Amino acid sequence: MEFHALLRKSRSYRRFDEGEKMPLSLLREFVANVRLTPSPANLQPLKFVLVNRESTGKRLFKHLKWAAYLSDWQGPEEGERPTAYIVMLGNRSMSMHIGWDYGIALQTIMLSATERGFGGCAIAACDKEKIRTMLDIPPEYEIAVVIALGKPIEKVAIDEVVRGDIKYWRDEAGVHHVPKRSVDDLILKEYK
Repeated sequence: MEFHALLRKSRSYRRFDEGEKMPLSLLREFVANVRLTPSPANLQPLKFVLVNRESTGKRLFKHLKWAAYLSDWQGPEEGERPTAYIVMLGNRSMSMHIGWDYGIALQTIMLSATERGFGGCAIAACDKEKIRTMLDIPPEYEIAVVIALGKPIEKVAIDEVVRGDIKYWRDEAGVHHVPKRSVDDLILKEYK
């Protein structure tokens, strides 16, 4: 897939086809792609917990919070839930610049999923201590984000920001609209 098309298709999807399972080998492929990316000072302070077991996924789902701007929506219903998860962990004692690693790894996983016909949603709003206990994560690792993955079944549209409103929303047809700032809004200065 051409890179620009890949970027446009890589969205935060929140509804999935639960009948379309993701094999563990695909999750491992996504982490293998992360392994090839830059890391400040090449410290590589990240670890990952891969979940594609249905029973573990159902338990993990209960500790996630979905779509804060959609206050009347409690998350995907049965049949529309993720079929896999990647829990991204970091060891801050290994790197002062771990945020860079998190960002690079998250984008790599999301683009990898999209390129393979899947999609995901990065969820930082979750009960991290319950997840730590449930997945038996050692205390030296912080839980950065849970990436919910699956075969997307929702349509996501990219809109222009109107009057500064960046909140995503759903229309009556269920299309998820995501306002994006213009390129001119992003560029502070240009030196020609």
